[in-house]
Amino acid sequence: MSKWIKVCLAEDVPENKIKKFPVGDFDIVIANYGDGLRAFPPVCPHMREPLDVSGFIDNDVLTCGKHIWQWDLRACTKASKMTEENLLFYELKEEDGGIFVDISEQLSYAWEEEEEELDDDDFFG
Repeated sequence: MSKWIKVCLAEDVPENKIKKFPVGDFDIVIANYGDGLRAFPPVCPHMREPLDVSGFIDNDVLTCGKHIWQWDLRACTKASKMTEENLLFYELKEEDGGIFVDISEQLSYAWEEEEEELDDDDFFG
């Protein structure tokens, strides 16, 4: 069953920007890639990098600045061979200038269930 909530106004997320918003007891990010908007978990599926801090958008592609993983925000798919995992996306709709997101379930990546923290030294070591 869908649980739509109003997260923000469309004008709150400027073109080619990413902003984080609380939705109940977790956060999501909204990305405005110029041709549309996307909502997804606030961290990169690679190594938990906060996308509202190190992510940037260019030509409808979101790049995590930490390890250069990329996603095509129009198609919701990987945008480079280096990227190993797709982003998880929430359903989003715009009504009367408001951005609504279906948060009927919190999206999470498999590593979020792991207890051990990995850092760059473990990954590249």
